[in-house]
Amino acid sequence: MKGDSPSGAASLRLFDLALALLLLGVLAPWWLARALLGLVQTGRPVERRRLLGRDRRPFERLAFSGTVAGRGGAVLLNILRGDMAFAGPRPLTLEEAAAVPVEAEGRFAVRPGLFSPYRLQRLTGIAHDPESELDRAFAERASLRGSLGLIARSLLALLLGGGDRPTPPSLDFFGVPIVNTTMDEALAWIAARAAPPLTGATDPWQEPRNGSLLAFVNPDCLNIAYRNERYRAVLQSAARVLPDGIGLKIGCRILGVGLAANVNGTDLFPRLCERAARDGLSLFLLGARPGVADQVAANMRQRYPTLVVAGVQHGYFDSSEQDAVIGRINDSRARILLVAFGVPRQELWLAEHHQRLRPPVRMGVGGLFDFYSGRIPRAPLWLREIGLEWVWRLAQEPGRMWRRYLLGNPLFLYRVWRQARREAKR
Repeated sequence: MKGDSPSGAASLRLFDLALALLLLGVLAPWWLARALLGLVQTGRPVERRRLLGRDRRPFERLAFSGTVAGRGGAVLLNILRGDMAFAGPRPLTLEEAAAVPVEAEGRFAVRPGLFSPYRLQRLTGIAHDPESELDRAFAERASLRGSLGLIARSLLALLLGGGDRPTPPSLDFFGVPIVNTTMDEALAWIAARAAPPLTGATDPWQEPRNGSLLAFVNPDCLNIAYRNERYRAVLQSAARVLPDGIGLKIGCRILGVGLAANVNGTDLFPRLCERAARDGLSLFLLGARPGVADQVAANMRQRYPTLVVAGVQHGYFDSSEQDAVIGRINDSRARILLVAFGVPRQELWLAEHHQRLRPPVRMGVGGLFDFYSGRIPRAPLWLREIGLEWVWRLAQEPGRMWRRYLLGNPLFLYRVWRQARREAKR
């Protein structure tokens, strides 16, 4: 590991010392005043919390006493003493450390950090992987450059999504109800809805069952729903609508609430394939250009060999072929139907043919197939971590995307601001 080499460890430690001393010098009057305030309020300037650091060595993390803001400033002493670094895995309690998997033990090879990889992804709502995996990956490639990058991304993410706010179970944007949930819970919901009914029927497929429409919405979708009554009505009647994108997180801040997670379809899809392969739930992929869905199926079967893709069909068919396409979907006996026609066409199509379709779960997934076929590369992780995946999409297809992002995003936030003002007057 880079962080374990003498030169790498020395450069990291020198950086931490220099930055901590600089901050202490600049903030000295405030720092001393805050310590004195803690002493006056509680009789002691700082509070101590026992945690585990590098190589599982215990240390006491410091925080200023009292209830006034700025408690965390005392951690600069921990960094000076070498207990912590500015960037690294989150320091753990004894109980948390006991639960770390053996394969993630490498997270303890570096100092714990004030800014951690998991905290960064939580700020933008994309912390879908276990914290121990993110920590281990950071420790394995620890370097000064990586630490600087983590700190910079964390500060940017704090501007976009920082601050703790209440996270209600549901959100409302322009009359569209959105489930405020996590990726794991969304996957469990899909798997439960897609599972064959527990009956004594010899052929569970023959059991009557109402299909569940699942939709994802981002600011562009909500702008369309704002003016398209048909699409808005479909979203309002859907079994579930899930939040997609940093725009909704910013919108939640305007409304004074928190977003539990950015449960976008692009991040959900590989996890859904893994869960479907494990639970024996077959998929049908409908949409995109000819050959794209076939390539998605091939790529995901390679990644998850037991995954069953019961059928594929491109989206370039006319109305005369519609009955045949629906027949193919139903004959496949797929448990989950993914439709990539784009918004709002995919949701309107699913609603129009709701009674004829038989897969228990139906999902509109937009341009997802283009990403997982390899036709369009996805934004690098560092851009997604700071909520700027839309900039990558704009750079890839400026002619098609400029109106959505450069005009649509500000329009969405303006409409949310107006909604917040109306709600405040009630």
